Amino acid sequence: MSESTIQRAIRVRLSELRCICLRYQVGTFFTMQGSVVHIGEKGVSDLISITPHTITQEDVGRTVGIFTALEVKKPKGSTAKERKENQGNFLKAVNRLGGLGAIVKSPEDAEAVVREKWNAKIVIDCSSKDE
Repeated sequence: MSESTIQRAIRVRLSELRCICLRYQVGTFFTMQGSVVHIGEKGVSDLISITPHTITQEDVGRTVGIFTALEVKKPKGSTAKERKENQGNFLKAVNRLGGLGAIVKSPEDAEAVVREKWNAKIVIDCSSKDE
């Protein structure tokens, strides 16, 4: 069985467990104009996932990492309707699973999300239950 086949099976299984699992790509390719493009960061795992976990008494005092998804926009930029909807749905899903998802327009916005966590005003509202 190939690694890509195993990865697909893992992604299906994790989705059944209410995880969001993303395939992370790293590599180099050439554009049709001959420019070199590097994508990803070396050393990052093949699959990145948000795993829902309800904090219990046993977790008190333990450091728990928080998956954070920041969609970066220009202060006065516009986004196509379908792309905006897809990005918003992803950020809502991140927040429903206990992560932090927000649209940020500056380093200060990003800092507010990381420092204030779910109290940050720019964290995407996930109170609507439509999925």
